[in-house]
Amino acid sequence: MKEERKKSIGKFLSLILRHEPSKIGIQLDANGWANVEELIQKCAKHRVVFTRDELDEIVKTNNKKRYTLSEDGCKIRANQGHSIAVDLEFTPEVPPVYLYHGTADRFLPAIKGEGIKKMNRQHVHLSADKETAIAVGSRHGKVVVLTILAGKMQEDGLLFYCSANGVWLTDYIDPQYISK
Repeated sequence: MKEERKKSIGKFLSLILRHEPSKIGIQLDANGWANVEELIQKCAKHRVVFTRDELDEIVKTNNKKRYTLSEDGCKIRANQGHSIAVDLEFTPEVPPVYLYHGTADRFLPAIKGEGIKKMNRQHVHLSADKETAIAVGSRHGKVVVLTILAGKMQEDGLLFYCSANGVWLTDYIDPQYISK
């Protein structure tokens, strides 16, 4: 499958599985899962046509590892980044001492005053390495990478989760936990 086609289908899947399943008339279960066959059929009705083999390839090769198939292969869900309420069944984990948050420099004044908020998502997203944070932040403008004192946050009782694709998640980052 051509990269352009994979990217186009992947973006549509991200929209449906993370933000707007109602756009094609599907419902995610409480844990964010969608029936694969129903997803394929209803996407096709909205002119986004792909086969099961193509879907499997997208799940396997997506550079951000956005999707997971259930063990039986009958269901699919996004690993994180939802703006709709789903329970991804995360269990708290001990994070690395430092995590990183890539953002645009225009957001720095708000972050310095208010911290990092989850905004319209379920969690704040953090990276284990600066390179990933740069890639994430560069999508929004001139990138700045903030070092987050995740170990200190965890010591202070704040919870962290790690999604299936290695993105670290938390509810909020107070400015005191952003390294100067």
